[in-house]
Amino acid sequence: MDYDDRDLSASFPKREGLAPFDRMVHDNKHIFIGPVPIHEKRVHELLGEFPATVVIGELGSYWTLPIALRAPRGRRPLLVQIGVGPALLESVDTAPCGPGLLPPANDEERARYDEMRAQTRAMFAGMQQHAEDVFGSIGVTLPGELFNALATVPDHLLQLTVPGFEYPRSDAPESFRFIGPMPSLPDTDYELPEWWADLSSGRPVVVVTQGAVDYDDPSHLLVPTIRALADTDVTVVVAAGRSDGPDLVLAEMDGEIPAHVHLAGFVPFEQLLPLTDVLVTNADYGGVQAALRHGVPLVVGGETEDKPEVAARVEWSGTGISLRTRRPEVAAVRTAVDKVLNDPQYRERARELQSQFGEYRPFGIIAEVVESA
Repeated sequence: MDYDDRDLSASFPKREGLAPFDRMVHDNKHIFIGPVPIHEKRVHELLGEFPATVVIGELGSYWTLPIALRAPRGRRPLLVQIGVGPALLESVDTAPCGPGLLPPANDEERARYDEMRAQTRAMFAGMQQHAEDVFGSIGVTLPGELFNALATVPDHLLQLTVPGFEYPRSDAPESFRFIGPMPSLPDTDYELPEWWADLSSGRPVVVVTQGAVDYDDPSHLLVPTIRALADTDVTVVVAAGRSDGPDLVLAEMDGEIPAHVHLAGFVPFEQLLPLTDVLVTNADYGGVQAALRHGVPLVVGGETEDKPEVAARVEWSGTGISLRTRRPEVAAVRTAVDKVLNDPQYRERARELQSQFGEYRPFGIIAEVVESA
């Protein structure tokens, strides 16, 4: 189970070249579902050494589900899952999960989504059967669809956002609860670069990042954003997400970077976002929540993992514009950034969600849930 998540293809070469949907199915089968017996065995050993009353996991921790499936509540630890990505729970009030469709607007659309839901289940049938086989191999029956089980099996599913960023579900289980995003502490050890003063020059500040996973190829989003804003009166900060990121960007740009564009490997977002006017991102869930926690509107692109669902929620919430691709055209980025900068509705809506975020105490809520066990 020891693989380098910075280079998944080295451990899982068959995922190379797969279309986004096929890669998602592959990753679920081999990275998340396949290891369930090994991780579940280790969790069981740990509980034997330390008889915990609560187990806290996150949505990728499929191996925590057997804790709740093996015994009724009261005869096992309380299982608390943290929703670190968009809720994938099926609902009559939402579209099928995956393609990033907005909730149905009328009965006709609901009927179309019902048909799509059946098609989606057929597309996931192989992955679902694999999950049932793997769980069955350890003597556990998976109740229904895997993605639904991630929400319905735990005693609590604590979602790291607010109602303003998640589709309403009239049929959500009682275990589902919003707790707001996790706050981050400022990186006080970070030595501010010389260009940091440019962020207070009075020009709009645009930050671009490809998130926490998709940072190997800067041509996806970083370079198009630099080129889109090359002749504009803004300050651009490129957060490349890796120490050699600036070198990769420079190579893509043939060594030529406009003077108002600043390259960085890592940037303390808790210090950067309060100075930011627009965040351009690949729709990484945590990054989007961090931006909205600071009232920063968004331009998002992305089509792998859960990115289409996150991007759709940005659009639905009115907090930004979705580019609907991980490789946007330069003109599309320019148009989207201009619109978000010049149309106050995006900033106003982002600040409304920022206000919602201030109403939640995620650490306090988690503590209350743990203490209730």
